[in-house]
Amino acid sequence: MNRQPEVHVYDTLIVGTGFTGIGAAIKLTQAGVDDVVIVERDQRVGGTWRDNTYPGAACDIPSLLYSFSFVANPTWSRAYSPAEEIRLHIEDMVDRFDLRRRIDFGTEVSGLAFDESEGVWDVRTTGRKRYRARTVVLASGPLPDHKWPDVRGIDTYEGHKIHSARWDHDYDFTGKRVAVVGTGASAVQIVPELVKQAAFVKVFQRTPGWVIPRLDVATPDRAQELFAKVPAAQRVARQALFWGHEVSATALVWKSPLSGLVARLGKAHLHRQVKDPWLRRQLTPDFTPGCKRMLVSSDYYPALQRDNCKLIDWPIATMSPVGIRTGDGIEHHLDCVVFATGYDVHLTGPPYEVTGLGGRSLADEWTRGAQAYKSINASGYPNLYFMTGPNSGPGHNSLLVFVEGQLDYAVAGITTILRENLRYLDVRADVQRRHNEQLQKRLTKTTWMSGCSSWYLTADGFNASMYPGFATQYLRQMRDFRFGDYEAMPAGSRPAVSISSSA
Repeated sequence: MNRQPEVHVYDTLIVGTGFTGIGAAIKLTQAGVDDVVIVERDQRVGGTWRDNTYPGAACDIPSLLYSFSFVANPTWSRAYSPAEEIRLHIEDMVDRFDLRRRIDFGTEVSGLAFDESEGVWDVRTTGRKRYRARTVVLASGPLPDHKWPDVRGIDTYEGHKIHSARWDHDYDFTGKRVAVVGTGASAVQIVPELVKQAAFVKVFQRTPGWVIPRLDVATPDRAQELFAKVPAAQRVARQALFWGHEVSATALVWKSPLSGLVARLGKAHLHRQVKDPWLRRQLTPDFTPGCKRMLVSSDYYPALQRDNCKLIDWPIATMSPVGIRTGDGIEHHLDCVVFATGYDVHLTGPPYEVTGLGGRSLADEWTRGAQAYKSINASGYPNLYFMTGPNSGPGHNSLLVFVEGQLDYAVAGITTILRENLRYLDVRADVQRRHNEQLQKRLTKTTWMSGCSSWYLTADGFNASMYPGFATQYLRQMRDFRFGDYEAMPAGSRPAVSISSSA
């Protein structure tokens, strides 16, 4: 009788090698958790900064703030660094902390199931390789998968189609008639680049957004030298940016007199850059700033006014073999359609089955919207840590600031499990319920719930995405790891795992 080889049980398995997954690996190894494996479906690290390579791709948060405080990069080339520079920084993090040997590339997770008797997560992959781990960190991010829009006739179109998140670098736009569908964060970066190449660009807008200036400048050599020689100087600059963004919550998270100030700034930017009254009217939003994601660009409006560019605000009725037909009956003949229409946002959990205690299904429990405790743990799914989980999205500050709080909380939980030799640690259902009741009550007073439609909300208007407060408030709650909030189950005869004193 052939016995199946025993599968090694890792202390921690991390899913994803973007900023969050790599940050989790760094923090865990620094805390003495050395038995760590990272699974990555691609062949390179980088997450969203690997996948988004469209022309003009860059971060809309300043680089000094869109990076980890514990992995400083003194050589950012610009105030807002391009995507490839950010990806290379993630590569540098991997090499600096010797993490490449821990990564299994080309490994896509297809399911997670918790073995209650063993206190171990069984991790299935599409390649049929099996993993087992006492704890799991889901760090694949909130926007790992792109989404084609639900446009009538999209499959009948015979021209070239490109999604912004999977750019086709082999396609030559020279002399082509191109459409850009969407006017969100990706589109405002793509359009200024396409008008430089294509014969004509038509931008199809459903809803105009608030656009504020992007004050992007090259980082002076002297500043880079100072940051390298005096790290404290970079920390001070980062803190200044942090507090500047933190103050903006009073305008973007809640409707206040400062919301009106942001609206005036957006309108002033529009009036300064767009002279045509009708075009200004087409580009003027009708919702409170912050209700949808703010757009940051200083070259989008000028691009729309180029001779080879036109804004179309009639709704798309259907796509046809030759292009797009709008509600006014006009058929726009096109060689290529670029869809800058966003992602498949996983508001009901990861895009694969997660089975917890007693066979419970995360997808079933989150059908009407995801809920967790402090965005990171879900009752009934012990030893599982969600990075950028439910209601952890910032509307005003850097996502990575929030992620740092999540990393520290996950390390506290994981090291507790290993140090105390627990079979599992599961957040109490009553604690999670009270937390979310308070959270949803606070959300009712935010701009996100003021009437506009956005990807932050589920189809029935439930906000499972955003955090209703300051980053400082979020970080304060993540520093407070309370063992009493959890049900702890001893591991029985399992030998204790040694954790270094730094844990």
